[in-house]
Amino acid sequence: MESVYAALLLHKADKTIDEASIEKVLKAAAVKADKNQIKALVAGLDGKDIDELIASASAAPVMAAPAAGGAPAAGKKKEKKKEKEPEKEEEPAGLGALFG
Repeated sequence: MESVYAALLLHKADKTIDEASIEKVLKAAAVKADKNQIKALVAGLDGKDIDELIASASAAPVMAAPAAGGAPAAGKKKEKKKEKEPEKEEEPAGLGALFG
């Protein structure tokens, strides 16, 4: 994944995206470079418009995670809130309250 970030950084800086450049960026960030992953990334990006790839990725729909156990009934939710609310004691105001 780090090599993808490196490629995006190089693209943003209008630099050539090749194996050597990606390795330099990763080395500067003190990240171990996976040469096979870098080769696959460079081959996959060859001839592609990165701006179009970014635009199509940001337009992809994102699915919301389902709620665990389903949503409780609205009436039950209100009852729990009322039970959990303890009576508030009056707190002292001013600087004296900070040092209690």
